[in-house]
Amino acid sequence: MNLLLKISIVLLVGAIGGRVARIFKLPNVSGYLVAGLFLGPSFFKFVSGQDIETFSVINELALAIIAFSIGSEFVIKDMRKLGKSIIIITLAEVVGAVLIVFGVMYYLLNQPFAFSIVIASMSAATAPAATLLVIRQYKAHGPLTKTILPVVALDDVFGIIVFGIAISLATLTTGQQDFSIYRMIMDPLIEIGGSLILGIIMGILLVLVAKKTSGRDELQLITLVSIGVSTGLSNLLGLSPLLTCIAMGTVLVNLKQNSKRVFDSVNGFVTPVYVLFFTLAGASLDLSILLSVGIVGIAYVFARAGGKIFGAWVGAKSVKADPMVTKNLGYALLPQGGISIGLLVIVRQQLPTYAATIATIIMFSVLIYEVTGPIFAKLAIQKAGEINGLNRIEENRKKSKKNLVEKSQLDG
Repeated sequence: MNLLLKISIVLLVGAIGGRVARIFKLPNVSGYLVAGLFLGPSFFKFVSGQDIETFSVINELALAIIAFSIGSEFVIKDMRKLGKSIIIITLAEVVGAVLIVFGVMYYLLNQPFAFSIVIASMSAATAPAATLLVIRQYKAHGPLTKTILPVVALDDVFGIIVFGIAISLATLTTGQQDFSIYRMIMDPLIEIGGSLILGIIMGILLVLVAKKTSGRDELQLITLVSIGVSTGLSNLLGLSPLLTCIAMGTVLVNLKQNSKRVFDSVNGFVTPVYVLFFTLAGASLDLSILLSVGIVGIAYVFARAGGKIFGAWVGAKSVKADPMVTKNLGYALLPQGGISIGLLVIVRQQLPTYAATIATIIMFSVLIYEVTGPIFAKLAIQKAGEINGLNRIEENRKKSKKNLVEKSQLDG
């Protein structure tokens, strides 16, 4: 079938899925994913594995734009207030997930150490895309929302570090390579440091160019080019495109006045990209995995959820966070996707003995969490009373402005 026709059909089916989801009061992203599931190998086989590879550039672009948007949450004046708390909460939820998954795998289910430590380390990262779209759809704002996105960004950083250490320990215990403390520490640090440096450079360049850009269309073009170049260079240099784009967004929001104009210019472009991204993500999932995953896969899903929720609760409690953050944060950190799937490439290269089993369990986890994660994220922000928070802020601003006008008229 013609490629453009196929993309158009995928986009249409995704849009219909989002509309159906709204009827059932579910997040749009859940509708996109389920609609994609029907297009994939589990049902109508309209989208094949080869199609997913062909459309991979859409996935890269969507993840890069999402990461860039997350960077806008790292405002230095706000992070000075929340910085230490965010780090402690993130560290607690990462450690909680890793420890509980490892304990369940190694001690409860008697799995090999190498398998247990690697799959536990892969439980740390959270997929930011679904949660970000839920926050945007419901115009959420408040303490919980302001905590979620920095935590999601940071736990990917911690996740990469933990995975680097875990894969080194695994290859050591299986006798596949000599133990190297240097590589165990330096490999993830080089990836993270290089990504941050590249992101800072690209962010400064974007700030300089954006200052000389007037029209919205031109600004949108320059920003998309910057995101694309950052992603391409990251892939070329073996760095993390996600961290690079987060760093670029962070530099922009802190160095440029009215940076919201830049972020808004991109947001006006990306809705079709997001619909395609999540619909294709659904199409890449295969329900036949359910038949082969076994008790280990089911245990992994529950252990990861328990670790995330408990760890986030402990971290938030320890820093005396807002009670709504303490109670609900963990439920917004469940989605798993891009980072974990990307790490499978390294597992196949360095731990081939367990690669097939780990890949099956991770894909099963992605299937479960990508469909249910947005629902839990919505419930979390709903319980925290933050749905339509941005609308309330705008209404209060208008009321204050109106009151000032009325007061000045009376005084006059």
